[in-house]
Amino acid sequence: MVAARANWKGFIKLGELACSVGLYTAVSSSERISFNTVNRKTGNRVQREFVDSETGDIVEREDQVKGYETENGAYVVLEPEEVAAAIPESDKTLSIEAFIPCDEIDDVYFDKPYYLVPDKQGAEAFFLIRDGMKKAGVAALARTVLFRRLRTVLLRPQGRGLVASTLNFDYEVRSSEEAFDDVPDLKIKGEMLDLAKHIIGTKAGAFDPKSFDDRYETAVTDLVKAKIEGRKIPKKKAAKPKAPKDLLQALRESADMAGGADSRRKRGTAKSAAAKSSRSAPRDTRQRRAG
Repeated sequence: MVAARANWKGFIKLGELACSVGLYTAVSSSERISFNTVNRKTGNRVQREFVDSETGDIVEREDQVKGYETENGAYVVLEPEEVAAAIPESDKTLSIEAFIPCDEIDDVYFDKPYYLVPDKQGAEAFFLIRDGMKKAGVAALARTVLFRRLRTVLLRPQGRGLVASTLNFDYEVRSSEEAFDDVPDLKIKGEMLDLAKHIIGTKAGAFDPKSFDDRYETAVTDLVKAKIEGRKIPKKKAAKPKAPKDLLQALRESADMAGGADSRRKRGTAKSAAAKSSRSAPRDTRQRRAG
């Protein structure tokens, strides 16, 4: 169920097709447990105040302005009306600029997902765009002003509506080449790679979001309940550090755990075949040379 209040309202437009839509948040952290900062001695909530870093005086809200720090440590002050003037003008239109394959965009560019829902009146154009995208197997790139910035949004059909994901700007995404620059060029092959493939095969499954629980959230909730009820909180035992294992030995043990006796039998057969092939290779080579 979508939120009762839209984060943004406007129009989706493709050529001369247009209809009014609402943008609703798809992910929310409001259900997470939250804390306030309180005074340990009195139990009262602490009030946050802004103070001048030099004088120590409290700065009232009406005297707080944006400032950009320059190289010499001074600040360029920006008045609220100056910042507001820099915000792009919005016509509240989500204009579709291109259709692309659904998997063309790297996941690192995905920012936040929203649900795009048509207005009850004049939704036929919305359904035409949605169903046309489904049939063609494509996503749409659109642009509009969202939350003070001109944003590129990826639209994908889902169910009876569209998922609209804001995309990170190119300057915000770090280069993967720079991130992986220090990773050594090491090639894994032979038995180690075969074992890894086997383990991966035994772990094949499907994504089910309900099967992944937030253990931290659960633990904190239990902690709060225990404090309210005056129950003693058991201390968590520290896990004993395990001695590092040889990588090949760890792979063999993991494969045995994943496949049981059948895995050990197959692995033994594979090793025997590999050894036999290795012993027969020199004879074949000598026979070819003699010929």
